[in-house]
Amino acid sequence: MKAQVKWIAEEKFIGTSESGHSVIFDANGGEHAPSPLENILLSLGCCSSVDVVSILKKCRQNVIDCVVEISAERVNSVPKLFSDIHLHFIITGEAVSEKQVAKAVALSADKYCSVALMLNKTVNITHNFSIKES
Repeated sequence: MKAQVKWIAEEKFIGTSESGHSVIFDANGGEHAPSPLENILLSLGCCSSVDVVSILKKCRQNVIDCVVEISAERVNSVPKLFSDIHLHFIITGEAVSEKQVAKAVALSADKYCSVALMLNKTVNITHNFSIKES
């Protein structure tokens, strides 16, 4: 896998993936686009959500929506790395099994989500979920 990041102005950069998709980054506190660290959180949430939805569908759960709310804490020293990240999954569907959601979230965190598996070597990642009946 390859990618390219190009400086375009001030503290703005454009990243282009091997598949040809582009993302704008703003290192100036995310004034015009997400910062690189905000993109890490978005990537973690997306990667985990893909797993959770896929696992629930394979378990024949009637899921119609999945939202993950992500909160993170950073250390006070430079570099300001993440110390803790929490993911709260909100699953909406009809008669969705709490046991199946717990299993899907755990499998994503512990086995399938590449982003989480890379980050959890240095970051404390926690997760929980809630289920909404549609």
